[in-house]
Amino acid sequence: MHFWSKGVFLKPYWLILLVLLTYAATTCFAQNLNATEQLSRQYPDSVYRVIKARLDQAVRQQDKLAEGIHLQDIGLLFYHQGNYAQAIDFLLQAQKIFLVKKDANRLARNRNELGTVYYYNEQVEQALAQFNEALTFYQQQHNASGLAQTYANIGHIYEKRQSPNLAYRYQKLALANSRMAHDTVSLIKIYENLGSIFEDEARYDSAHYYYQNALTLAQQTRDEISQLEILNNLGDVFRKTGKYAQGLAYSRKALRMSQEKGELYQISAALRDIAKTYRLMNQPDSAYTYIERSRDLTDEIYGIENNRQITLLQTLYEVERKDSEIEQLNAQKRTDLIIIIATVVVLLLIGILGAVIIRQQRLKLQNQRERIEVELKNRQLEEENLKSQLELKSKELTAHTLQIIQKNQVLEELKNDLTAILKDDKRDQKKLLRQLAQKIDLSFNQDKYWDDFRTIFDQVHPNFFHSLTQQFPDLTATDLRLIALLKMNINSTDVATLLGISPDSLRVARYRLRKKISLAEGESLSTFIQRFPSPIQPYSEKI
Repeated sequence: MHFWSKGVFLKPYWLILLVLLTYAATTCFAQNLNATEQLSRQYPDSVYRVIKARLDQAVRQQDKLAEGIHLQDIGLLFYHQGNYAQAIDFLLQAQKIFLVKKDANRLARNRNELGTVYYYNEQVEQALAQFNEALTFYQQQHNASGLAQTYANIGHIYEKRQSPNLAYRYQKLALANSRMAHDTVSLIKIYENLGSIFEDEARYDSAHYYYQNALTLAQQTRDEISQLEILNNLGDVFRKTGKYAQGLAYSRKALRMSQEKGELYQISAALRDIAKTYRLMNQPDSAYTYIERSRDLTDEIYGIENNRQITLLQTLYEVERKDSEIEQLNAQKRTDLIIIIATVVVLLLIGILGAVIIRQQRLKLQNQRERIEVELKNRQLEEENLKSQLELKSKELTAHTLQIIQKNQVLEELKNDLTAILKDDKRDQKKLLRQLAQKIDLSFNQDKYWDDFRTIFDQVHPNFFHSLTQQFPDLTATDLRLIALLKMNINSTDVATLLGISPDSLRVARYRLRKKISLAEGESLSTFIQRFPSPIQPYSEKI
């Protein structure tokens, strides 16, 4: 398996499948991985059955090394099907065996495979950790082939992380070791990786150079799958540099070869590249035709891959189920009755317990619902009662204020009449009338009505005076009376009458009040008082 290749479709026959798999199990490790990679793509369920049978045989024979190899094969099988979680699980099992057996070569190679799966599972840090472990071993052993693969893997991660300098550095190290090992297969992919780095950096001349080198090697080794990928990449480079005719030629060549080989992924990629080229050539009809063909093929590929994954999972389930049945067959005859009785008892107990719990929960919910309804009704009644009391107190306050106004208006008229009498020349009545006028003047300052007024006002506006005097401690009782009347939106004429002062005196009183509360010029005194917040504690000072 290579870090850079996925999704290749092959057409092996059943006889070839069995022969190659048998051969892979008895030959070198690299051949084993290559055979597993190729065979697992089109017939994953059949491959799994064969590998699983050999794994079971290794377990029965207590051949731990063979067991680790077959666990690794199953992990790679799941990787090629995109099931990364199970692939990681099997590869980790194989890795534990290789650690115990101290097989450093297989362990290092397994780390590269596990790092690859971690990367595609978006666990990049774990992938780098595995690659670095493999790199350490290969450096100690001076294994050029292993170093080439590991450096290429690390460089690919940095390329995807958009760190071109690091990616280029590692790919160059991979290139040097691949040449040293005369590993043509790795060399093709490393050239391709270097071309990809330069293509991402829009350095298309360098990208073309490395892609062309890769293509030449692939043609020499007759690696047709690699040729397809490289042809598509070269087509991309020509298209991005505005050489649409040349790019189209490479894409069409890749399309023909892909169709001959039945490589659906490469066919889809070639169709997509051709559509992009036609779009850049301002031929939207052709671009639309090819992009639609690509989309249809993508849907077909998705369906095929989905069916293969489902088939593999069904096979996995069936094999595991059969294994479990075989292992439990002898003991099952003796324990069936006990299991059935225990199951029935447990189910009955669970059913009874569930019924009791459900009943208790229903009763609890019902009680809670009733309690909540009662609380809501009580709150509604309290709110309605408070609302009624507030409306009543407001009416009382208004009525009381009107009574004071009427009383003071009457007294004002009496005072005016008596003043007129005093101006009369009847000397013998002047003294008596003057005393009467003084008594009327005194009635303006009586606190009885203000006491009643304050009691009702506190009920309608609770804690208003307390908050006011806390913020403005210099306010006098006369100031507080004026503020209370302004709070009730009483007009200036009635305010003057209630306070028993003239309109001019009222203006002076309002001016002094503005000074005491530091009200900014232009800001309305009445608006300030209306918006003043109600405090928490009651105010006991007499107005």
